[in-house]
Amino acid sequence: MPELEFVNLRKSYRSPSGEDLLALADFSIKLGGGRFVTVVGPSGCGKTTLLRMAAGLIPADHGEVRLDGAALTGPSPRMSMVFQAIGLMPWKTIEANVALGIQLQVHRPKLTAAEMDRVHATLALVGLKGFERYYPHQLSGGMQQRVGLARALVRQPEILLMDEPFGALDAQTRAVLQDELLSLWGRVNSTVLFITHDLDEAIYLSDTVVIMGRRPGRIKLVLEVKLPQPRYSYDARAEAEFARLRSIAWQSIKEEL
Repeated sequence: MPELEFVNLRKSYRSPSGEDLLALADFSIKLGGGRFVTVVGPSGCGKTTLLRMAAGLIPADHGEVRLDGAALTGPSPRMSMVFQAIGLMPWKTIEANVALGIQLQVHRPKLTAAEMDRVHATLALVGLKGFERYYPHQLSGGMQQRVGLARALVRQPEILLMDEPFGALDAQTRAVLQDELLSLWGRVNSTVLFITHDLDEAIYLSDTVVIMGRRPGRIKLVLEVKLPQPRYSYDARAEAEFARLRSIAWQSIKEEL
């Protein structure tokens, strides 16, 4: 199982007025392999910055992101990312959008028969068998989000990075996709690093919830969620332990607002 580690990360940006804006300061945590870890915190606390650094999309000013002890200096083929904005190509079919995940990995437009079989198997895995020839505008928001997830999963990542993937969906669709994500996670055996603003979502999905303080982002609290998995197999949100954890998390975040 891969181990992802953030070591003394520090990141700042230049504001429009020319001032340095410190986004992350001395952020350190080690994420054990095969776990589902969610990061929550106030808006602007550096959650998305952290995820993009993990993906190798932006460099740290100081510190390192390490994968199995080795420093990451750019995007790793062992990781996939699901962005907040799905970013589907509207002129491509659903099949072609998912195939793009492999094309970018192998650096060639033509996929082998085995690779196309993997595309079709992944579409079936996320419940989109039969929609291969559809276009994004023909699908609902929830189905489009499944396409984005399939595009990430088709790369067979050891680590799946997810930036508020369900934030724009209605409550019912969001709940359904949370259950589907837990089901998928149980089958694909990846480590997940998930960003959200929703405390219920964080506790429901995760083994570990990392709560960040306001900017500059830092770890304020780490909660271990001991509720049995899979949580869709019973009413996990009705458990007293769920309510206890949510109360602790909310009090911690409320202090930062």
